[in-house]
Amino acid sequence: MDIEQFRKAGYQAIDRICDYYYSLQDRDVVPRVEPGYLREHIPLQPPEEGEDFQVIADDYQKFILPGLTHWQHPSFFAYFPTACTFEGLLGDLYAGSISNPGFNWSSSPACTELEGIVMDWAANLLGLSPAFHNASGVGGGVLQTTASDSALVAVVAARSNYQREHPEVKMEDLVIYTTSQTHSLGAKAGLVLGLQVRSIDVKLEDQLSMRGNALREALEEDKQLGRKPFILIATVGTTSTGAVDNMPEIREVAKDHPSLWIHVDAAWAGMALACPENRSKLYLDDINSFAHSFCANFHKWGLVNFDCSTLWVRDRRNLTEALDITPVFLRTKQGDAGTVIDYRNWHLALGRRFRSLKLWFVLRGFGVQGFQKYIRRCIELNQQFVNLIEFSEDLSLATQPSLALTVFRVVPKPRSPEQATPSAESLNDLNRIFYGRLSARHDIMLTQTSLNGMFCVRLAVGAARTTEEHIRNAYNIVEKEAKAAIETWDQTINGVAIVG
Repeated sequence: MDIEQFRKAGYQAIDRICDYYYSLQDRDVVPRVEPGYLREHIPLQPPEEGEDFQVIADDYQKFILPGLTHWQHPSFFAYFPTACTFEGLLGDLYAGSISNPGFNWSSSPACTELEGIVMDWAANLLGLSPAFHNASGVGGGVLQTTASDSALVAVVAARSNYQREHPEVKMEDLVIYTTSQTHSLGAKAGLVLGLQVRSIDVKLEDQLSMRGNALREALEEDKQLGRKPFILIATVGTTSTGAVDNMPEIREVAKDHPSLWIHVDAAWAGMALACPENRSKLYLDDINSFAHSFCANFHKWGLVNFDCSTLWVRDRRNLTEALDITPVFLRTKQGDAGTVIDYRNWHLALGRRFRSLKLWFVLRGFGVQGFQKYIRRCIELNQQFVNLIEFSEDLSLATQPSLALTVFRVVPKPRSPEQATPSAESLNDLNRIFYGRLSARHDIMLTQTSLNGMFCVRLAVGAARTTEEHIRNAYNIVEKEAKAAIETWDQTINGVAIVG
Protein backbone atom coordinates (compact mmCIF):
# COMPACT_ATOMS: atom_id res chain seq x y z
CA MET A 1 0.00 0.00 0.00
CA ASP A 2 1.43 3.36 -0.98
CA ILE A 3 0.64 6.74 0.57
CA GLU A 4 -2.30 7.53 -1.67
CA GLN A 5 -3.78 4.05 -1.26
CA PHE A 6 -3.46 4.53 2.49
CA ARG A 7 -5.18 7.90 2.24
CA LYS A 8 -8.13 6.34 0.40
CA ALA A 9 -8.37 3.39 2.77
CA GLY A 10 -8.06 5.72 5.75
CA TYR A 11 -10.95 7.90 4.56
CA GLN A 12 -13.08 4.79 4.17
CA ALA A 13 -12.10 3.51 7.61
CA ILE A 14 -13.09 6.79 9.27
CA ASP A 15 -16.39 6.79 7.39
CA ARG A 16 -17.13 3.26 8.48
CA ILE A 17 -16.19 4.00 12.09
CA CYS A 18 -18.57 6.97 12.06
CA ASP A 19 -21.32 4.79 10.58
CA TYR A 20 -20.64 2.23 13.32
CA TYR A 21 -21.20 4.83 16.04
CA TYR A 22 -24.33 6.17 14.33
CA SER A 23 -25.74 2.64 14.34
CA LEU A 24 -24.36 1.54 17.73
CA GLN A 25 -27.57 1.96 19.72
CA ASP A 26 -29.47 -0.20 17.22
CA ARG A 27 -27.01 -3.07 17.49
CA ASP A 28 -27.13 -5.95 19.94
CA VAL A 29 -24.82 -5.47 22.90
CA VAL A 30 -23.85 -9.15 22.91
CA PRO A 31 -23.09 -10.85 19.57
CA ARG A 32 -25.21 -13.73 18.28
CA VAL A 33 -22.33 -16.07 17.52
CA GLU A 34 -21.16 -19.40 18.86
CA PRO A 35 -17.60 -20.46 19.79
CA GLY A 36 -15.55 -21.18 16.67
CA TYR A 37 -17.80 -19.16 14.36
CA LEU A 38 -14.92 -17.28 12.77
CA ARG A 39 -13.15 -20.43 11.57
CA GLU A 40 -16.04 -20.97 9.19
CA HIS A 41 -15.35 -17.66 7.44
CA ILE A 42 -11.59 -17.13 7.53
CA PRO A 43 -9.01 -19.47 5.95
CA LEU A 44 -6.83 -21.23 8.49
CA GLN A 45 -3.66 -20.43 6.53
CA PRO A 46 -2.40 -17.00 5.47
CA PRO A 47 -2.60 -16.16 1.74
CA GLU A 48 0.43 -16.90 -0.41
CA GLU A 49 0.13 -13.51 -2.10
CA GLY A 50 -1.04 -10.18 -0.78
CA GLU A 51 -4.73 -9.40 -1.12
CA ASP A 52 -6.46 -6.21 -2.19
CA PHE A 53 -7.05 -4.11 0.91
CA GLN A 54 -10.67 -3.41 -0.03
CA VAL A 55 -11.36 -7.13 0.33
CA ILE A 56 -9.66 -7.14 3.74
CA ALA A 57 -11.62 -4.09 4.91
CA ASP A 58 -14.89 -5.63 3.73
CA ASP A 59 -14.13 -8.87 5.56
CA TYR A 60 -13.76 -6.86 8.77
CA GLN A 61 -17.29 -5.54 8.26
CA LYS A 62 -18.69 -8.96 7.38
CA PHE A 63 -16.95 -11.24 9.86
CA ILE A 64 -15.38 -9.27 12.72
CA LEU A 65 -18.05 -6.71 13.59
CA PRO A 66 -20.76 -9.39 14.02
CA GLY A 67 -18.58 -11.11 16.62
CA LEU A 68 -17.90 -8.09 18.82
CA THR A 69 -19.34 -7.37 22.24
CA HIS A 70 -19.96 -3.64 22.12
CA TRP A 71 -18.46 -2.22 25.30
CA GLN A 72 -19.29 1.31 24.12
CA HIS A 73 -22.98 0.45 23.72
CA PRO A 74 -25.27 2.62 25.89
CA SER A 75 -26.85 -0.58 27.30
CA PHE A 76 -23.52 -2.15 28.26
CA PHE A 77 -23.55 -2.26 32.07
CA ALA A 78 -21.14 -5.16 32.65
CA TYR A 79 -17.76 -5.23 34.39
CA PHE A 80 -16.65 -1.59 34.24
CA PRO A 81 -16.76 0.67 31.19
CA THR A 82 -13.93 0.65 28.70
CA ALA A 83 -13.67 4.25 27.61
CA CYS A 84 -13.75 5.14 23.93
CA THR A 85 -13.74 8.73 22.73
CA PHE A 86 -12.92 10.13 19.34
CA GLU A 87 -10.14 12.20 20.90
CA GLY A 88 -8.56 9.05 22.29
CA LEU A 89 -9.12 7.15 19.07
CA LEU A 90 -7.27 9.83 17.11
CA GLY A 91 -4.48 9.79 19.67
CA ASP A 92 -4.09 6.06 19.07
CA LEU A 93 -4.09 6.66 15.32
CA TYR A 94 -1.31 9.22 15.51
CA ALA A 95 0.68 7.10 17.97
CA GLY A 96 0.35 4.06 15.71
CA SER A 97 1.57 6.05 12.74
CA ILE A 98 4.98 6.67 14.34
CA SER A 99 5.28 3.52 16.46
CA ASN A 100 8.06 4.71 18.77
CA PRO A 101 9.10 2.14 21.40
CA GLY A 102 9.91 4.88 23.96
CA PHE A 103 12.35 2.82 26.05
CA ASN A 104 14.60 5.81 26.75
CA TRP A 105 14.56 9.55 26.23
CA SER A 106 16.76 9.58 23.13
CA SER A 107 14.64 6.95 21.34
CA SER A 108 12.09 9.76 20.93
CA PRO A 109 12.31 12.69 23.34
CA ALA A 110 8.70 13.81 22.85
CA CYS A 111 7.37 10.43 24.02
CA THR A 112 9.13 10.66 27.37
CA GLU A 113 8.60 14.35 27.93
CA LEU A 114 4.90 14.32 27.08
CA GLU A 115 4.33 11.39 29.44
CA GLY A 116 6.02 13.24 32.28
CA ILE A 117 3.87 16.30 31.70
CA VAL A 118 0.48 14.59 31.23
CA MET A 119 1.05 12.35 34.24
CA ASP A 120 1.35 15.54 36.28
CA TRP A 121 -1.77 16.89 34.56
CA ALA A 122 -3.62 13.72 35.53
CA ALA A 123 -2.30 13.90 39.09
CA ASN A 124 -3.61 17.45 39.36
CA LEU A 125 -6.96 16.39 37.91
CA LEU A 126 -7.36 13.72 40.58
CA GLY A 127 -6.04 15.88 43.41
CA LEU A 128 -2.93 13.82 44.11
CA SER A 129 -0.25 15.34 46.30
CA PRO A 130 2.66 17.14 44.57
CA ALA A 131 4.81 14.41 46.13
CA PHE A 132 3.53 12.11 43.35
CA HIS A 133 4.33 14.55 40.54
CA ASN A 134 7.21 14.04 38.13
CA ALA A 135 8.03 17.71 38.63
CA SER A 136 8.95 16.90 42.25
CA GLY A 137 12.05 15.06 41.06
CA VAL A 138 11.43 12.46 43.77
CA GLY A 139 8.08 10.83 43.10
CA GLY A 140 6.40 10.53 39.75
CA GLY A 141 3.93 8.89 37.43
CA VAL A 142 4.22 6.38 34.62
CA LEU A 143 1.75 4.85 32.17
CA GLN A 144 1.22 1.09 32.35
CA THR A 145 -1.07 -1.21 30.37
CA THR A 146 -3.57 -2.24 33.06
CA ALA A 147 -4.06 -2.11 36.83
CA SER A 148 -2.75 -5.67 36.99
CA ASP A 149 0.56 -4.51 35.53
CA SER A 150 0.59 -1.51 37.85
CA ALA A 151 0.06 -3.77 40.87
CA LEU A 152 2.74 -6.20 39.70
CA VAL A 153 5.23 -3.35 39.31
CA ALA A 154 4.34 -2.07 42.78
CA VAL A 155 4.82 -5.54 44.28
CA VAL A 156 8.21 -5.93 42.57
CA ALA A 157 9.32 -2.51 43.86
CA ALA A 158 8.01 -3.24 47.36
CA ARG A 159 9.75 -6.62 47.46
CA SER A 160 13.04 -5.13 46.34
CA ASN A 161 12.76 -2.35 48.90
CA TYR A 162 11.93 -4.78 51.71
CA GLN A 163 14.82 -7.09 50.83
CA ARG A 164 17.26 -4.17 50.82
CA GLU A 165 16.12 -3.24 54.31
CA HIS A 166 15.93 -6.86 55.52
CA PRO A 167 18.58 -8.84 53.60
CA GLU A 168 18.28 -11.76 56.01
CA VAL A 169 14.62 -12.46 55.13
CA LYS A 170 13.90 -15.49 52.95
CA MET A 171 11.78 -15.06 49.85
CA GLU A 172 9.35 -17.78 50.94
CA ASP A 173 8.48 -15.81 54.07
CA LEU A 174 7.29 -12.73 52.18
CA VAL A 175 3.52 -12.18 52.06
CA ILE A 176 1.31 -9.99 49.85
CA TYR A 177 -1.79 -8.73 51.67
CA THR A 178 -5.16 -8.37 49.93
CA THR A 179 -8.79 -8.68 50.98
CA SER A 180 -11.48 -11.11 49.90
CA GLN A 181 -12.81 -8.33 47.64
CA THR A 182 -9.48 -7.35 46.07
CA HIS A 183 -9.27 -7.76 42.30
CA SER A 184 -7.57 -10.94 41.09
CA LEU A 185 -4.49 -8.81 40.30
CA GLY A 186 -3.29 -9.45 43.85
CA ALA A 187 -3.45 -13.23 43.52
CA LYS A 188 -1.91 -13.05 40.06
CA ALA A 189 1.03 -11.01 41.32
CA GLY A 190 1.67 -13.73 43.89
CA LEU A 191 1.40 -16.41 41.22
CA VAL A 192 3.80 -14.63 38.86
CA LEU A 193 6.36 -13.85 41.56
CA GLY A 194 6.03 -17.08 43.55
CA LEU A 195 4.98 -15.28 46.72
CA GLN A 196 2.42 -16.02 49.41
CA VAL A 197 -0.84 -14.06 49.28
CA ARG A 198 -3.01 -13.58 52.35
CA SER A 199 -6.60 -12.52 51.77
CA ILE A 200 -8.22 -10.76 54.74
CA ASP A 201 -11.95 -11.33 54.99
CA VAL A 202 -14.22 -8.28 54.89
CA LYS A 203 -17.78 -8.10 56.20
CA LEU A 204 -21.07 -7.01 54.71
CA GLU A 205 -21.81 -4.96 57.81
CA ASP A 206 -18.66 -2.96 57.02
CA GLN A 207 -19.79 -2.47 53.42
CA LEU A 208 -17.04 -4.95 52.47
CA SER A 209 -14.35 -2.45 53.48
CA MET A 210 -11.08 -3.54 55.02
CA ARG A 211 -10.99 -2.35 58.62
CA GLY A 212 -7.93 -1.54 60.67
CA ASN A 213 -8.56 -4.11 63.39
CA ALA A 214 -8.70 -6.98 60.88
CA LEU A 215 -5.45 -5.79 59.30
CA ARG A 216 -3.74 -5.44 62.67
CA GLU A 217 -4.82 -8.92 63.77
CA ALA A 218 -3.51 -10.46 60.55
CA LEU A 219 -0.17 -8.66 60.86
CA GLU A 220 0.28 -9.78 64.46
CA GLU A 221 -0.66 -13.36 63.61
CA ASP A 222 1.81 -13.51 60.73
CA LYS A 223 4.50 -11.96 62.91
CA GLN A 224 4.07 -14.82 65.39
CA LEU A 225 4.40 -17.32 62.53
CA GLY A 226 7.58 -15.72 61.20
CA ARG A 227 5.96 -14.44 58.02
CA LYS A 228 6.89 -11.06 56.56
CA PRO A 229 4.01 -9.03 55.09
CA PHE A 230 5.73 -6.48 52.86
CA ILE A 231 2.89 -4.96 50.80
CA LEU A 232 -0.82 -4.32 51.26
CA ILE A 233 -2.95 -3.84 48.16
CA ALA A 234 -5.73 -1.61 49.45
CA THR A 235 -8.66 -0.87 47.18
CA VAL A 236 -10.64 2.30 46.54
CA GLY A 237 -13.62 0.98 44.58
CA THR A 238 -13.49 -2.82 44.40
CA THR A 239 -14.55 -4.53 41.19
CA SER A 240 -17.24 -6.55 42.91
CA THR A 241 -19.16 -3.78 44.71
CA GLY A 242 -17.15 -0.57 44.56
CA ALA A 243 -16.18 -0.98 48.24
CA VAL A 244 -13.61 1.41 49.67
CA ASP A 245 -11.11 0.14 52.21
CA ASN A 246 -10.96 2.22 55.38
CA MET A 247 -7.83 4.20 54.64
CA PRO A 248 -7.76 6.23 57.90
CA GLU A 249 -7.73 3.01 59.93
CA ILE A 250 -5.17 1.41 57.62
CA ARG A 251 -3.05 4.52 58.02
CA GLU A 252 -3.03 4.13 61.82
CA VAL A 253 -2.02 0.48 61.56
CA ALA A 254 0.69 1.29 59.02
CA LYS A 255 2.35 3.65 61.51
CA ASP A 256 3.33 0.59 63.55
CA HIS A 257 4.57 -1.29 60.47
CA PRO A 258 6.84 1.13 58.59
CA SER A 259 8.16 -1.60 56.28
CA LEU A 260 4.69 -2.32 54.89
CA TRP A 261 4.27 -0.81 51.43
CA ILE A 262 0.74 0.52 50.82
CA HIS A 263 -0.39 0.25 47.20
CA VAL A 264 -3.80 1.77 46.47
CA ASP A 265 -5.69 0.19 43.59
CA ALA A 266 -8.28 2.76 42.47
CA ALA A 267 -8.49 1.43 38.93
CA TRP A 268 -12.15 2.38 38.50
CA ALA A 269 -13.20 4.69 41.32
CA GLY A 270 -10.03 6.76 41.14
CA MET A 271 -11.54 8.70 38.25
CA ALA A 272 -14.22 10.06 40.60
CA LEU A 273 -11.48 11.95 42.45
CA ALA A 274 -11.66 14.46 39.60
CA CYS A 275 -14.80 15.78 41.33
CA PRO A 276 -13.91 17.42 44.66
CA GLU A 277 -17.16 16.29 46.29
CA ASN A 278 -15.99 12.65 46.07
CA ARG A 279 -12.55 13.10 47.60
CA SER A 280 -13.50 12.80 51.24
CA LYS A 281 -15.50 9.57 50.82
CA LEU A 282 -12.61 8.10 48.81
CA TYR A 283 -10.07 9.16 51.48
CA LEU A 284 -7.88 11.26 49.22
CA ASP A 285 -6.19 13.06 52.14
CA ASP A 286 -5.10 9.74 53.62
CA ILE A 287 -3.89 8.45 50.27
CA ASN A 288 -1.86 11.61 49.81
CA SER A 289 -0.35 11.37 53.25
CA PHE A 290 0.89 7.78 53.42
CA ALA A 291 0.33 5.62 50.30
CA HIS A 292 3.53 4.48 48.58
CA SER A 293 1.86 3.98 45.20
CA PHE A 294 -1.48 4.72 43.58
CA CYS A 295 -3.11 3.37 40.42
CA ALA A 296 -6.11 4.54 38.41
CA ASN A 297 -7.22 3.43 34.94
CA PHE A 298 -8.14 6.18 32.51
CA HIS A 299 -9.23 3.47 30.10
CA LYS A 300 -12.07 2.47 32.42
CA TRP A 301 -13.99 5.51 33.57
CA GLY A 302 -11.59 8.14 32.28
CA LEU A 303 -12.56 8.64 28.62
CA VAL A 304 -9.21 7.34 27.26
CA ASN A 305 -9.20 4.38 24.90
CA PHE A 306 -7.82 1.07 26.18
CA ASP A 307 -5.11 0.69 27.37
CA CYS A 308 -4.08 3.52 29.71
CA SER A 309 -3.34 2.70 33.35
CA THR A 310 -1.69 5.41 35.44
CA LEU A 311 0.68 4.51 38.27
CA TRP A 312 2.19 7.03 40.66
CA VAL A 313 4.88 6.41 43.27
CA ARG A 314 6.05 8.55 46.14
CA ASP A 315 9.70 7.69 45.51
CA ARG A 316 10.77 6.79 41.97
CA ARG A 317 14.01 5.27 43.21
CA ASN A 318 12.03 2.29 44.46
CA LEU A 319 11.11 1.58 40.84
CA THR A 320 14.49 2.18 39.31
CA GLU A 321 16.42 0.28 41.98
CA ALA A 322 14.16 -2.72 41.42
CA LEU A 323 13.91 -2.57 37.63
CA ASP A 324 16.92 -0.75 36.19
CA ILE A 325 18.76 -2.94 33.69
CA THR A 326 20.95 -0.86 31.39
CA PRO A 327 23.25 -2.77 29.02
CA VAL A 328 25.79 -0.77 27.04
CA PHE A 329 23.60 -0.53 23.96
CA LEU A 330 20.87 1.25 25.97
CA ARG A 331 23.15 3.79 27.61
CA THR A 332 22.85 7.42 26.56
CA LYS A 333 24.61 10.57 27.67
CA GLN A 334 21.32 12.01 28.95
CA GLY A 335 20.56 8.88 30.96
CA ASP A 336 24.10 8.72 32.37
CA ALA A 337 23.84 12.37 33.36
CA GLY A 338 20.52 11.74 35.12
CA THR A 339 18.87 14.67 33.37
CA VAL A 340 15.99 12.62 31.88
CA ILE A 341 13.57 9.86 32.81
CA ASP A 342 14.11 6.53 31.11
CA TYR A 343 10.67 5.00 31.57
CA ARG A 344 11.82 1.48 30.70
CA ASN A 345 13.11 1.36 34.30
CA TRP A 346 9.65 2.18 35.66
CA HIS A 347 7.88 -0.94 34.38
CA LEU A 348 8.52 -4.57 33.47
CA ALA A 349 8.97 -4.41 29.72
CA LEU A 350 11.63 -2.64 27.67
CA GLY A 351 9.61 -1.07 24.86
CA ARG A 352 6.42 0.83 25.48
CA ARG A 353 3.60 2.38 23.49
CA PHE A 354 3.12 6.12 23.12
CA ARG A 355 0.03 6.11 25.38
CA SER A 356 0.53 9.63 26.66
CA LEU A 357 -0.57 11.06 23.30
CA LYS A 358 -4.17 9.88 23.65
CA LEU A 359 -4.28 10.94 27.32
CA TRP A 360 -3.08 14.37 26.24
CA PHE A 361 -5.69 14.56 23.48
CA VAL A 362 -8.51 13.58 25.85
CA LEU A 363 -7.53 15.92 28.68
CA ARG A 364 -7.22 18.80 26.25
CA GLY A 365 -10.38 17.91 24.37
CA PHE A 366 -12.61 17.61 27.44
CA GLY A 367 -10.85 19.86 29.92
CA VAL A 368 -11.30 19.49 33.68
CA GLN A 369 -14.91 20.67 33.55
CA GLY A 370 -15.90 18.33 30.73
CA PHE A 371 -14.26 15.41 32.52
CA GLN A 372 -16.07 16.23 35.76
CA LYS A 373 -19.40 16.60 33.93
CA TYR A 374 -19.06 13.09 32.51
CA ILE A 375 -18.24 11.54 35.90
CA ARG A 376 -21.12 13.33 37.61
CA ARG A 377 -23.58 12.33 34.90
CA CYS A 378 -22.67 8.64 35.31
CA ILE A 379 -23.19 8.87 39.07
CA GLU A 380 -26.56 10.60 38.57
CA LEU A 381 -27.69 7.93 36.10
CA ASN A 382 -26.74 5.19 38.54
CA GLN A 383 -28.73 6.94 41.27
CA GLN A 384 -31.77 6.88 38.99
CA PHE A 385 -31.39 3.11 38.70
CA VAL A 386 -31.02 2.85 42.48
CA ASN A 387 -34.21 4.83 42.98
CA LEU A 388 -36.11 2.42 40.75
CA ILE A 389 -34.70 -0.62 42.59
CA GLU A 390 -35.73 0.84 45.95
CA PHE A 391 -39.38 1.07 44.82
CA SER A 392 -39.43 -2.45 43.42
CA GLU A 393 -41.42 -5.24 45.08
CA ASP A 394 -39.00 -7.98 44.10
CA LEU A 395 -35.59 -6.33 43.72
CA SER A 396 -33.31 -5.27 46.55
CA LEU A 397 -29.93 -3.62 46.94
CA ALA A 398 -27.30 -6.10 48.10
CA THR A 399 -25.01 -3.42 49.48
CA GLN A 400 -24.73 0.35 49.43
CA PRO A 401 -24.37 1.72 45.88
CA SER A 402 -20.92 3.05 45.03
CA LEU A 403 -20.64 6.01 42.67
CA ALA A 404 -21.79 4.61 39.31
CA LEU A 405 -22.09 0.97 40.43
CA THR A 406 -25.10 -0.86 41.91
CA VAL A 407 -25.17 -4.44 43.19
CA PHE A 408 -28.65 -5.90 43.60
CA ARG A 409 -30.57 -9.16 43.67
CA VAL A 410 -34.05 -10.60 43.57
CA VAL A 411 -35.64 -10.86 47.03
CA PRO A 412 -39.35 -11.44 46.47
CA LYS A 413 -41.70 -10.04 49.05
CA PRO A 414 -44.05 -12.60 50.67
CA ARG A 415 -47.20 -13.15 48.61
CA SER A 416 -49.18 -14.00 51.77
CA PRO A 417 -48.74 -13.79 55.56
CA GLU A 418 -48.32 -17.56 55.70
CA GLN A 419 -45.45 -17.67 53.21
CA ALA A 420 -42.20 -18.80 54.79
CA THR A 421 -38.99 -16.82 54.43
CA PRO A 422 -36.78 -18.43 51.75
CA SER A 423 -33.40 -19.77 52.79
CA ALA A 424 -30.16 -18.11 51.74
CA GLU A 425 -29.35 -20.96 49.35
CA SER A 426 -32.82 -20.87 47.87
CA LEU A 427 -32.45 -17.15 47.22
CA ASN A 428 -29.12 -17.85 45.56
CA ASP A 429 -30.84 -20.41 43.33
CA LEU A 430 -33.45 -17.81 42.42
CA ASN A 431 -30.81 -15.23 41.57
CA ARG A 432 -28.86 -17.68 39.46
CA ILE A 433 -32.04 -18.26 37.46
CA PHE A 434 -32.49 -14.50 37.25
CA TYR A 435 -28.95 -13.88 36.04
CA GLY A 436 -29.19 -16.77 33.60
CA ARG A 437 -32.15 -15.06 31.99
CA LEU A 438 -30.35 -11.71 31.86
CA SER A 439 -27.17 -13.18 30.39
CA ALA A 440 -29.17 -14.95 27.67
CA ARG A 441 -30.28 -11.59 26.29
CA HIS A 442 -28.46 -9.76 23.51
CA ASP A 443 -29.85 -6.28 24.08
CA ILE A 444 -28.21 -5.62 27.46
CA MET A 445 -25.21 -6.89 29.41
CA LEU A 446 -24.67 -7.07 33.17
CA THR A 447 -22.34 -9.21 35.25
CA GLN A 448 -22.60 -11.35 38.38
CA THR A 449 -20.75 -11.35 41.67
CA SER A 450 -20.75 -13.11 45.04
CA LEU A 451 -20.73 -11.22 48.32
CA ASN A 452 -19.64 -13.56 51.09
CA GLY A 453 -21.70 -16.36 49.59
CA MET A 454 -24.61 -14.16 48.41
CA PHE A 455 -25.15 -14.37 44.64
CA CYS A 456 -25.82 -10.91 43.16
CA VAL A 457 -25.95 -8.96 39.91
CA ARG A 458 -23.93 -5.82 39.11
CA LEU A 459 -24.86 -2.83 36.98
CA ALA A 460 -22.08 -0.34 36.19
CA VAL A 461 -22.83 2.90 34.35
CA GLY A 462 -20.08 4.42 32.25
CA ALA A 463 -20.67 4.34 28.51
CA ALA A 464 -20.46 7.88 27.20
CA ARG A 465 -23.73 7.50 25.24
CA THR A 466 -25.87 6.12 28.05
CA THR A 467 -28.94 8.27 28.81
CA GLU A 468 -31.88 8.23 31.23
CA GLU A 469 -33.83 6.30 28.61
CA HIS A 470 -31.26 3.49 28.68
CA ILE A 471 -31.40 3.38 32.48
CA ARG A 472 -35.20 3.11 32.47
CA ASN A 473 -35.01 0.44 29.79
CA ALA A 474 -32.41 -1.47 31.80
CA TYR A 475 -34.65 -1.40 34.85
CA ASN A 476 -37.67 -2.57 32.84
CA ILE A 477 -35.65 -5.51 31.50
CA VAL A 478 -34.34 -6.36 34.96
CA GLU A 479 -37.83 -6.21 36.47
CA LYS A 480 -39.32 -8.34 33.70
CA GLU A 481 -36.65 -11.03 34.04
CA ALA A 482 -36.94 -10.96 37.84
CA LYS A 483 -40.67 -11.76 37.64
CA ALA A 484 -40.02 -14.53 35.10
CA ALA A 485 -37.28 -15.96 37.34
CA ILE A 486 -39.62 -15.95 40.35
CA GLU A 487 -42.24 -17.87 38.37
CA THR A 488 -39.65 -20.48 37.37
CA TRP A 489 -38.31 -20.66 40.91
CA ASP A 490 -41.81 -21.10 42.37
CA GLN A 491 -42.31 -24.10 40.10
CA THR A 492 -39.22 -25.95 41.28
CA ILE A 493 -39.48 -28.55 43.98
CA ASN A 494 -37.43 -26.42 46.34
CA GLY A 495 -39.46 -23.32 45.53
CA VAL A 496 -42.78 -25.09 46.10
CA ALA A 497 -41.56 -26.32 49.47
CA ILE A 498 -40.68 -22.77 50.45
CA VAL A 499 -43.80 -20.99 49.30
CA GLY A 500 -46.37 -23.78 49.77
